[in-house]
Amino acid sequence: MDGIKYAVFTEKSLRLLGKNQYTFKVESGFTKTEIKHWVELFFGVKVVAVNSHRLPGKGRRIGPILGHTMHYRCMIITLQPGYSIPLLDREKN
Repeated sequence: MDGIKYAVFTEKSLRLLGKNQYTFKVESGFTKTEIKHWVELFFGVKVVAVNSHRLPGKGRRIGPILGHTMHYRCMIITLQPGYSIPLLDREKN
């Protein structure tokens, strides 16, 4: 589970919980099939679809030095009807 950083709780992700879709931030180097395999193995659910988008890093300045944060990937995982991730179900209510 090193690839999945954390679950995302925004207005959109809470709305998607009603459609049995869960949103996670993941490391940018992992593919959709790897994340699908990890979610099915770790949570014991069946994944129907995985949608992803890559978010750019933000620019940071410390004095005269310009830098940036790392980019990351956001995955929206759709589960089969009847399956759910129990730790995240409390947010539906």
